[in-house]
Amino acid sequence: MQNQPEENNGLKSDSRYPLYFRALICFAAAGTLLNSINWSSLLSQSTLLPLGMAALLLVYIPTAYRIALRANQEKREEIRRWLSFTDALLIGMAMALANFNLLPSLLFLTMVQFHALTQGGGRSWFEHNTALLLGVGVGYLIHRPALVVNADLNISAASLIGVFTYFCCYAFYMHKQISQLRSSNERLSKEQRIANIASYKLSRYLPKRLWRAVTTGKDKEIVTERKLLTVFFSDIKDFSQLTEEMEAETLTRLLNNYLTEMSRIVAHYGGTIDKFIGDAVMVVFGDDQSKGPKSDALRCVAMALAMRKRVSEMMQEWYNQGISHPLQIRMGINTGYCTVGVFGTADHQTYTVMGTHVNLAARLESAADPGEILVSHETWAMIKQTVMCRDKGHVTVKGFSTPVKVYSVTDLRKNLGGKQAYLEEHAPGFAMHLDLDKVRNYDKEKVLRALKDAQARLKSKVII
Repeated sequence: MQNQPEENNGLKSDSRYPLYFRALICFAAAGTLLNSINWSSLLSQSTLLPLGMAALLLVYIPTAYRIALRANQEKREEIRRWLSFTDALLIGMAMALANFNLLPSLLFLTMVQFHALTQGGGRSWFEHNTALLLGVGVGYLIHRPALVVNADLNISAASLIGVFTYFCCYAFYMHKQISQLRSSNERLSKEQRIANIASYKLSRYLPKRLWRAVTTGKDKEIVTERKLLTVFFSDIKDFSQLTEEMEAETLTRLLNNYLTEMSRIVAHYGGTIDKFIGDAVMVVFGDDQSKGPKSDALRCVAMALAMRKRVSEMMQEWYNQGISHPLQIRMGINTGYCTVGVFGTADHQTYTVMGTHVNLAARLESAADPGEILVSHETWAMIKQTVMCRDKGHVTVKGFSTPVKVYSVTDLRKNLGGKQAYLEEHAPGFAMHLDLDKVRNYDKEKVLRALKDAQARLKSKVII
């Protein structure tokens, strides 16, 4: 009945199937007409009309196939519908010219309903039945069949064989399509899993905002713009010297461990890692899901304090692993308007932040002492109510003609005073960090005994 497109939702189907279906239907209708002819009166009108209709059906098979084959992509659906309409029209005419023989008529009527519902739904059902009724009407007008229900099985034999063969072929076709669909679904599921894994891996290399834009197809909406951002830089002091003193494998393990811990802290405070530059880390606050400039600056400083605290803990862990070289980080933070967007060429692009305030954050990091967090006056003005900072006056930084006002971050105000939860002290031959929030109740006495034992040993030791 319907001319199936060669591709259906990405599944390639055999283009010869529509020809097979239409040929079987038309052959069944033609056979029914030929069996209904009274060959003893060959030249009568009641004989010539069915004979001519049978010939028309046989000629229609290759004609319809050529029309469907030559249809361009834009008009293919429209031509398919018209051919389906013509199929039903011709079958209706054949039913009338065959004098409405009972069994063939029921079979052809069932076939029309079957195809209409399976191939096109309600709209197709209406079109097919309209064409069928129109064909019956045309056949009735040109033939005027006797309204006598004929149940002659000899006349029905051709239609039975043709329609039975048609339904078997169609069932085989549907089985093949279902098998292709199942195979395609399995392939798509596998490709989807691969794509999800690739997307997850990609998320580790791109800023969150850019990753979301790329994965949702909105990357063209990323434009270069000016934003008020807080920019953070950190690096490990004397890292170049460290690379010369340590084995490559040990250095790699240490650096990856360090960067993993720093990344975890960045994610916890909602920052966006712009890039890793060797041991250096650049983080931006305010570009993705900003909660306001003041909140961005405060979260950035809290992140820096958490990094400094974690590095102190890791130094002891590294020492226990045989890495005696102390690793200390320097950090610089600045707040200001920066240019953020995609930069590069048509072949290679990168999403990053640029501008004078980015350079200043990098310069503050270089000017900081080991373990120190330097912030600019702009950042200090936003965090001074929550963070205790020490005024370090003005420092001269490379690339700036005038000295820059800077502050050294001490700690969050809530952690200072009598309720301070974290204590840290360093001296030659001595290192201590105490995090009261992490000490468990059942370890409290153990820690106190260790401190008393250390105190007693230190008092009894004669230091020359």
